[in-house]
Amino acid sequence: MNFKNRSAWRESILRRADNLTVYDWLRDRGSLTARLQSRGQFALRLLRQGLAKPTRDEAIALGINADQYAWIREVALYCNGEPLVFAHTVLPYRPRGPLTGWLSRLGNRSLGAQVFTHARFVRGTINCKRLDRRHALYRPAITALHLAATPPQSIWARRSRFSFDAQSILVTEIFSPAICPD
Repeated sequence: MNFKNRSAWRESILRRADNLTVYDWLRDRGSLTARLQSRGQFALRLLRQGLAKPTRDEAIALGINADQYAWIREVALYCNGEPLVFAHTVLPYRPRGPLTGWLSRLGNRSLGAQVFTHARFVRGTINCKRLDRRHALYRPAITALHLAATPPQSIWARRSRFSFDAQSILVTEIFSPAICPD
């Protein structure tokens, strides 16, 4: 297996010692927000929202040019006062449609709570990957998850594409090592 294949986002992953605490979270097709809410006091903190360039792998996943601007939204999801998930959402600037205005009005509300209650959203495949310092989302995730003092070598992430008519959003969720299985 070459390096490119090892560093790719994967649809299937094996349960291993390095992913035992997050394995069920990575594979869960339900609402992450609902799952966190069932564990305790849920809160969402909006970290950033606006036009920016997606990462190279996000552009590829969405079928857009990496130099093309997109709507980017980053949030931290908390349970019982602890940040457990860093979520990064990308919505291509074009085509414009209902998701553009809808995303801009979310504020401190959960995207997941909205996506899983609207029948017109269709979720694609969930892909997983361990992110390390070389990935563009590693540093913002480490900061949002309050892991900067002793950052882990890598952190697990999952992502999936949600379609709504002609528009698609790509949602990446990065898990704190502190998250525990149910």
